[in-house]
Amino acid sequence: MIYKTLSTGPKDTADLAAKLAALLEGGEVIELASDLGGGKTTFVQALARALGYKGAVTSPTFTLSQIYSLPGGRELHHYDLYRLGEAGVVGDELAEDIGEPGVITAVEWAGVAATVFPADRLRVGITVTGDTNREFIFESTGRSSERLVKGLQ
Repeated sequence: MIYKTLSTGPKDTADLAAKLAALLEGGEVIELASDLGGGKTTFVQALARALGYKGAVTSPTFTLSQIYSLPGGRELHHYDLYRLGEAGVVGDELAEDIGEPGVITAVEWAGVAATVFPADRLRVGITVTGDTNREFIFESTGRSSERLVKGLQ
């Protein structure tokens, strides 16, 4: 199942992230894909805010991962695998996170660790269509992610 929508600026992106956040229970894996500078981290920042995180949300490009503690005992684990040629130890860490009931996992440049991902995940494709415009394509790959896509429509 696929859902496409257009964001015309930061407020639209924040609203879209809030809509997704309301559907997340924990255990979900979100794979983010776009060109460099396409808005992957911006979307994760909006998602973290919508999930109730109050601190700074930064790109994990150089640290490879960030963990954000959320209200209710959940966590948002944010990975950026851009700098990796292979998943290695970070892939092992990612594999441990995936499917944990209290963990929402968001991964940028996921292709590096493709073998670690579960069959059921939410793919979020982001395409730049103007200065502040982005097209978002949400694609489900199983039952759990299909519930998310249906909820976004």
